[in-house]
Amino acid sequence: MKFIAEIDIMPHKELLDPQGKAVVNNLSHLELTGVADVRIGRHVTMLLDAASEEQARQTVETACQKLLANLIVETYHYELKPA
Repeated sequence: MKFIAEIDIMPHKELLDPQGKAVVNNLSHLELTGVADVRIGRHVTMLLDAASEEQARQTVETACQKLLANLIVETYHYELKPA
């Protein structure tokens, strides 16, 4: 079966996000107000073949934990659906 994993990787909430701070600080130059915080992360789309949904989840978990996310400073969340 084919599956699509939509993975969001974000810095831990406790950590400073310099890119997000730069965006917040510069929104006023565009006359945009009312934005208190911006967090910037990554979005990964993965198409995979697996015998079952459980095997697909295992593959995504392994990819996130060992390659895609730096678990010291980032968290990840994903949604898995049939392709």
